[in-house]
Amino acid sequence: MDKPERLLARDREWDLLCDFLADPAPALRIAVVSGRRRHGKSFLLHALAEAADGLYLTAVREEGRAPALRRLSDEIAAYAGLQAGSLRFDDWWALLRNALQVVTRARPAGHPLLIIDELPYLMQHSPEVPGILQALYDETQFGEHPPVRLILCGSAMSIMHELLSGTKPLRGRAVIDLRLQAFDHRTARTHWGIESPEAALRVHAVLGGAPGYLPLAGRPAPVQAADFDTWVTRTVLDPGRAVFSRTEAEYLLREDPRITQHTLYYDLLSAIAHGACTPSRIGAALGRERGAVTYPLEVLESTGYVTREQDLLRARSPIITLTDPVIRFNQLITLPQASVIDQGFSAEAWRASAPAFNSKILGPHFEALAREWTRRHAHEILPDGLPGAVGTCELTDQAGRAKHEIDVLALALGQSTQRPRARIAVIGEAKATLDRRGGADLARLEHLRTVLSGQGHHTDRAVLALFSMNGFHPDLVTVAARRPDVLLVDLAALYGDGPPLGLGA
Repeated sequence: MDKPERLLARDREWDLLCDFLADPAPALRIAVVSGRRRHGKSFLLHALAEAADGLYLTAVREEGRAPALRRLSDEIAAYAGLQAGSLRFDDWWALLRNALQVVTRARPAGHPLLIIDELPYLMQHSPEVPGILQALYDETQFGEHPPVRLILCGSAMSIMHELLSGTKPLRGRAVIDLRLQAFDHRTARTHWGIESPEAALRVHAVLGGAPGYLPLAGRPAPVQAADFDTWVTRTVLDPGRAVFSRTEAEYLLREDPRITQHTLYYDLLSAIAHGACTPSRIGAALGRERGAVTYPLEVLESTGYVTREQDLLRARSPIITLTDPVIRFNQLITLPQASVIDQGFSAEAWRASAPAFNSKILGPHFEALAREWTRRHAHEILPDGLPGAVGTCELTDQAGRAKHEIDVLALALGQSTQRPRARIAVIGEAKATLDRRGGADLARLEHLRTVLSGQGHHTDRAVLALFSMNGFHPDLVTVAARRPDVLLVDLAALYGDGPPLGLGA
């Protein structure tokens, strides 16, 4: 099936689901699709159901068992061409079995498709549903049964991931476990229709790549970077907007049923946003023991709100960072200025928050995009092609009695992390400051390469990469044009508007 034009990107996901539909196995097959709220799961599955003439059912939050059975019975009837009320199923066994039969009769010559969206909402009042699906799956694996393709979808990440784990009923019964990610920075820019990479970077730093925020914003995207300040104050800093960051952060945290002590989780997120990066430091910031924050941190990690970043070169405690841009913006910008914003002074609050935004949001976000560019696009220009693992590391310079953070480090393809004598592909630094990068920045990378080499790592083919939001001094550009080991990536190159500079070209 051809992907609909209205579906931006998602080529790999569309092809995977089409392959799932075309699976020749003559029995029920199950796929699980999960992803954070606003990532476009329902949009994708609606398009698939339309293209395959499938039955799309969705659960509703806080709907009781009986109302859900009535409503879904009517939706099955409508799909079958019957009047509302002509079908009534009093339990999930009858409803699900009949849903499979109805889609089979609708597509006798092809593979019938049934989609159940927001499954975790059903499980809140009907936890037996996965067990019933298991029984229906098992009984269709023998004898003559219609080859229905069943897709289960949900936004409560922890629940969706547990569906296929341990002793859960659907363990070992799904052939697809698709976790839909947000758009990358380039696709997000296209989705928002932003020409200026400077403006696109700032919008992405605030809202990330979740496509669902575009209709919520309710205003045109900033055309240029100069328009960004006004856009911010009239969207994520406007308490009357649906995309107001405090409202959205509360909505996101309530998505996972395990998050019940909202004050505790807010405090955890605030501590991480302000630099506490290990369980011990986070616990200390909250006045709690490390063990008291272990489980809440695991919940936040399973939902995708925080991540643990491992040092690429040596074994040490992973660094815990905020993953969700909206929550990060809320904790660092909105909450500290809440009283001012609530009084209608969003513009004043934003001006006061500009230093925090530049240093704690824009800077780290630019570094993260530099690493993402290295993963996705660096192979197009690196002399050795595709790199291996990409991340960061903390480097101890014994001779200089100093510690250095390497913003972008890529191992050569096939190299294991946290192993001695690793072969290094890229050593990089990313800066989102107003200053252009120059010779001193290159000298620092050369020093880091020497330190890495002195510690036994193989750096003879390592590329020294400088990422700059505001370009490079002419003398550095000249040097990079002569040297095959120096790469310069500006904002235009990061967004695909032009090629990187250097590598002797």
